[in-house]
Amino acid sequence: MLDKMIGKPIVLSSIFGSGGIMKNERTLVEGKILPTLVVFAVPFLLASILQALYGAVDLIVIGRFVDSASVSATAIGGQVMQTITGIVLGISTGGTVVIGQHVGAEKKRDAALAVGNLIALFAVIAVVLTIAMLIFTDSIVAIMKTPAEAVTHTARYITLCSMGIPFIVGYNGVSGVFRGFGDSKTPLYFVALACVINIGLDLLLVAVVGMGVAGAAIATVAAQAISFLAAVIYLMKKGIPVAFYKKDIGFSGGQALRILKIGSPIAVQDALVNVSFLIITAIINTMGLVASAAVGIDEKVIVFAMLVPTSFASAVAVMTAQNIGAGQMVRAKKSLWVGVALSFVFGMAVWIYCQFFPEVFPSLFSKDADVVYNAGLYLRNYTIDCMLVAFIFCVNSFFSGCGYSLFSLIHSLIATFGFRVPGSYVMSKIAGITLFEMGFVPPMASCVSIVLCLFYLKLGKGFRENEQEEKLEQL
Repeated sequence: MLDKMIGKPIVLSSIFGSGGIMKNERTLVEGKILPTLVVFAVPFLLASILQALYGAVDLIVIGRFVDSASVSATAIGGQVMQTITGIVLGISTGGTVVIGQHVGAEKKRDAALAVGNLIALFAVIAVVLTIAMLIFTDSIVAIMKTPAEAVTHTARYITLCSMGIPFIVGYNGVSGVFRGFGDSKTPLYFVALACVINIGLDLLLVAVVGMGVAGAAIATVAAQAISFLAAVIYLMKKGIPVAFYKKDIGFSGGQALRILKIGSPIAVQDALVNVSFLIITAIINTMGLVASAAVGIDEKVIVFAMLVPTSFASAVAVMTAQNIGAGQMVRAKKSLWVGVALSFVFGMAVWIYCQFFPEVFPSLFSKDADVVYNAGLYLRNYTIDCMLVAFIFCVNSFFSGCGYSLFSLIHSLIATFGFRVPGSYVMSKIAGITLFEMGFVPPMASCVSIVLCLFYLKLGKGFRENEQEEKLEQL
């Protein structure tokens, strides 16, 4: 079956249809920036909404049909699995950027090698992450300071979800390939498929069969598996817009190292940021079951609130990569600021809404009045971060598209472990502290990142046209 997608050039129109890159695989380096960025970002956004939805459905269904201990377990387990997804997505972004740079430079043979290296790299990552998670599940539950009532449920949820890691890895790998070639629409279809399956199975296994946390985890893994298999079948049938051979799969041509060089800092950054969320969750877990469930719910709400800046940032990364490959640094910079502006407007709208109706979103996840009230307290100030990350996410993506993802890791580490985690710990020890005050910590940490990013943009190397020409020679 693999032979159907390899060994011969593929016509672009047979892959992407009328809405993709049928006529020109370099459309991201041409045309007006605003409409180009928006059109490319919308499929990212829709895919992100659906992906977040099928991740949140577990918590919503559990909150409606089971108890608060199960809500806490699902929230904690979901955060742990999000850490794994962040690692995978980071490496996938590295693959997208490398492929995108080759596409922009019209180096199709190198683009094919990048695809083959990404496949081999993700096969190794899938095995390593799955084994590691199955071995260390109990340790993770203990480190998280999981409330006693939720320990068993949390371990069961993480164990079952870990079975789906190969599918998470596989889906993100396939999506990275499509997006590197300028197709942000195809991944949307497979996320939609996963979402529909997960919702149906959640309602069946949790609400009807009564399997609780285990049912939610099984529904998630089943949805991931079916979505991944559908994506693989589609890729095998349609191929990619360059001549691709079976021998391209492996660690050849130095492409894997380039993918890791760009993707590893992003993966480590996402992983450590998610680890910081887990640490903060562990800190808040010491404040009791209600606080644990409330913050767990808010993390799900924030996932949705961050979808717009995340989607525009993803589009900025690909546009930057392709324009860097085409030698258009000025256009890449303009794409960055357009993405920041659009994301900021949405972030402000979210923050304003949550000042007046802070309990509306949390009430979707829980029927416990105390949990909903405390979640609303935390959300009012936490959502300030929705405006700040509009800048941070897009700048990080710009750095990554330029091949300078290491700085994104550095400033995130400083802000997260120098300010956010210590700040959360210190505030949690203050007598009479509530989640309202705790909600100020994330925005404070983001302000640190913004200052560092502005400094690097002003003084850092690699973002001036004459220096970029030298980088192009190395592509």
